[in-house]
Amino acid sequence: MAYIDLGVDERALPGIQGLLKYRPETAAPLMALAETLLRGPNSLTPGERELIAAHVSALNECDFCRDSHAAAAAAQLPEGMALVEQVRADPSSAPVAAKLRALLRIAEAVRRDGRDVTESLVADARSVGATDPEIHDTVLIAAAFAMFNRYVDGLGTRTPDDPRAYELSAKRITTSGYQNRS
Repeated sequence: MAYIDLGVDERALPGIQGLLKYRPETAAPLMALAETLLRGPNSLTPGERELIAAHVSALNECDFCRDSHAAAAAAQLPEGMALVEQVRADPSSAPVAAKLRALLRIAEAVRRDGRDVTESLVADARSVGATDPEIHDTVLIAAAFAMFNRYVDGLGTRTPDDPRAYELSAKRITTSGYQNRS
């Protein structure tokens, strides 16, 4: 159970879901940010952006965010969970486009320390076709998920026992988005 009383059934609302119910006044801008970053107009697909979020969350060891965004990525990528697991195991050898691989490296750098993003990493991403908006959004996704991960783990929220909970959440996200969560 969370470190504070969220006033909700955490089995029904695990991870960030209970936190969002606890503080709806902060939930709205957080979910608007997630909606914009992960589902808004962009040249990166929603599945690719969810994969970046899942990768950062895995590196931050945030089980809830890792698994929920992995499920959302898998639901939106033609290769499904097999690709997500390959990226999780070794992003440098996973069968993703060179552009996405370069963006994942940028996300990893942001996750360590924003100052670890170098001109060389950006040049490498540009050399394989990444645009400035894609680089910007990758940095912002990684930075936002550092915050989301610390929010979820910093308050000790519950992680679902049943992995199918993540599949149901992914279905809800891909159908209704982040701002229309019940």
